[in-house]
Amino acid sequence: MSDVFVSYKAEDRKRVKPLVEALQAEGFSVWWDEQIGGGAAWRSAIESELNAAKCVIVIWSNRSVGPDGTFVQDEATRAQQRHAYVPVLIDKVHLPLGFGETQALPLTGWRGDRADPRYEAVLVAVRRNAGGKKRASTRAPVGQPRVDRRTMIAGGSVAALAVAGVGGWALFKPSSAEASRSIAVLPFANLSADASQAYFSDGIAEEIRSALGRVAGLKVVGRTSSEAVRNDDAETAAKKLGVGSILTGSVRQSPSTIRISAELIDGQTGLDKWSQDYDRAPGDAIKIQTDIAENVASALSAALGTVARAAVSLGGTQNPEAQRLFIEAVSIARGNLRTDFQKALQLLDSAIALDPQYADAYAREALLLIVYSNNYAGAIELPNDRADALRSASKALSIAPNLPAGHRALSAIYNSNLQMAPAYAELKRARELAPGDADTLSAFADFSARLGATSAALSFADEAIRLDPLNIRPYDVRLDALFTARRYEDAVAFGKFERTRFPDKKAAAAVAIGDSLVLLGRGNDAETYYALVPADFWARLTGEAIIRTRAGDRAGAEQKANQLQAQYGAAASTQLGEIYAQMGDRDRALAALEAAYAIKDAGLTNLKNDAFLDPIRSDPRFTALIGKMNFPLA
Repeated sequence: MSDVFVSYKAEDRKRVKPLVEALQAEGFSVWWDEQIGGGAAWRSAIESELNAAKCVIVIWSNRSVGPDGTFVQDEATRAQQRHAYVPVLIDKVHLPLGFGETQALPLTGWRGDRADPRYEAVLVAVRRNAGGKKRASTRAPVGQPRVDRRTMIAGGSVAALAVAGVGGWALFKPSSAEASRSIAVLPFANLSADASQAYFSDGIAEEIRSALGRVAGLKVVGRTSSEAVRNDDAETAAKKLGVGSILTGSVRQSPSTIRISAELIDGQTGLDKWSQDYDRAPGDAIKIQTDIAENVASALSAALGTVARAAVSLGGTQNPEAQRLFIEAVSIARGNLRTDFQKALQLLDSAIALDPQYADAYAREALLLIVYSNNYAGAIELPNDRADALRSASKALSIAPNLPAGHRALSAIYNSNLQMAPAYAELKRARELAPGDADTLSAFADFSARLGATSAALSFADEAIRLDPLNIRPYDVRLDALFTARRYEDAVAFGKFERTRFPDKKAAAAVAIGDSLVLLGRGNDAETYYALVPADFWARLTGEAIIRTRAGDRAGAEQKANQLQAQYGAAASTQLGEIYAQMGDRDRALAALEAAYAIKDAGLTNLKNDAFLDPIRSDPRFTALIGKMNFPLA
């Protein structure tokens, strides 16, 4: 049996490894669950080792003190009963009830230096329990874990996104200067007794992320990528995201108190740059968020003058219940179902009723209304929803004229009405106000490509990828920009790279690759990629019709066009215009495009540079339609 048993949360394994190696170097035999083989009777093995070890080190972290740390807490109880318990902190956490009487030994940010006084204190405690005699270790060197008991019990497999090299697109890697002022805000751990409150702890992190994104000079990783690495240690997360710093934290709520802990960690060294625990009344959560954002910005050497301080708190509320409703609405809306949008809009109405000056709530309501109306509203409901969205966005900007979310929402509304010049102006303003926001950069890159400014679009897309490298959206935008630029070979190559980078997105990039291959005259290859999406998907039907047109199969093309119209009705007007243009039927093509304009079909936003419409581009009627949409100069 081993001298030392180490109890820890599986996700902390890389942070625990230096301690295991150091103790082995001292001559102690150390047992941790990486030694369990696939065929081992794991429960019996764990219990035997736990009962026999002379010393049980319990690693307390943000994860192990939470509701998912029951294994660690059970093992700690057994260790206490045996008087073999040595508690070690690798995060600044408050221990669960029943474990606070023994002084925990701090190792937060420790990197394996055996001369560090903090490690020496741990070593003294281990020797006191296990004895001081050195002896050669009988176990194999520390390696990669084979089977983790927590994963086995959960009965699930861990699917990890492979963040491999990016080949020819190494330009996405940030420079060292960029990395030093870049940060990822990981979702905060929910340490409350109620697991359903996780949306609130995630929402607190999102509020801080949004505030930092408005501070000039900071590069803030987007939500999608930040959430993708939520279970990684700081160094691993920083490496995957290419950032210099990681902000982690936790939220614990009770009827009388809210405790928010935050820790800013150097992504290269794992050392603390700043940390703070806040124990306040529930209503103080908003002040805590602002304080965290300001301290983080200062720690990253961002100039935080009067303007930046105002940006951090812009658009918010001082009503804690209004903010809770807002956070819940944002979380629910991500479900993207009709009922999700309806529930989210009701919650936002309630938030606004509590604080009629809550600009963020108005802006979010405007954005959700326009997305809801574009996807679910009927012909009668659509104009009313768009009018309501415009009122909400206008109200948000009347309260907070420099609120990026308000300008984003207003841009989306103008875009839905095919008012391209004001849509571009509002999105440009949003980008100026939130230069570190990945979603805004992606949207601006996409809009720039539609205007024909493809070089600028590619540059903005590359920056969005650097800020949100695990989010497929900016990759899609870059791919579309290559297609719009008529760089079809490059589009095919990048599309294939995107599919490799996001292997779990089976249909990723398939249509764009197919469209590029069609215009390269490789219809058979294009069919292979179109087949990766559903047979009745509008983009596939459009592509297949154009393939048949180019192959001289007019009847086959008409059949696909009829199928498209039967499936989607007037909503497919732009796509029908593309098919008829490729057929050389100018009259039908232009009639379809006019029908699209009448219903404000979003497909027309790419009218200026749609390659499938090139055969009718010289027609005066087409020029007149372009003029009606008032495309601005990028």
